[in-house]
Amino acid sequence: MRVLAEVHARDGYPVNWPDRPGEWLSRGSLLGSWVAELEGRLVGHVSLSHVGEGDLAPTLWSERNGATRGMTAVVSRLFVSPQARGHRVGALLIGRAVEEARRHGLHPVLDVVTSDTAAAALYERLGWELMATVEQQWSPHQKVAIRCYTAPS
Repeated sequence: MRVLAEVHARDGYPVNWPDRPGEWLSRGSLLGSWVAELEGRLVGHVSLSHVGEGDLAPTLWSERNGATRGMTAVVSRLFVSPQARGHRVGALLIGRAVEEARRHGLHPVLDVVTSDTAAAALYERLGWELMATVEQQWSPHQKVAIRCYTAPS
C-alpha cells in the first residue's frame, strides 16, 4: 500500500483513492498479479483479469475483431514507485501480464484515464494501439475520459 500511496500522491493514480486499497488491488476475476522489486524493495505492481463490468477496451477490441469480450484479458492496477522509474519496471510488469494473457489464449487490452499521460506514453512506446477515447460515467457526479488500448499482435 505504501508504493500505491506514493504514486497516488505524486500522479493521482488511482484517480479516486479506494476505501480499502488491498481489496482494490485484488478485486475482480484475477488471472494473476505480479510485483516488482528493485534492490530488495517493492517498487511496482500489475494485475491481469477477466473482463469486468465497466471495462471498455474489451468491447472495442471484440467489435473490431468480430470476437467476444471473453477473448480478452484486462491489464490493470499498474503502478511503479516514483523512485524506481527509468529502470524499465513498468515495461517488465506489462510484459509479464501480456505473456500470461497469451498463455491463456487471450488478447490483452487496457483502459487508462486521459489525465495519466505518463502511462499512455509508456503503452505507446511499447507498441500498444489506441483504439478510442471515450467518456465513462464513474458516478452520478464524475464523468471521466478513458483511452482504450490493445496490445500489439
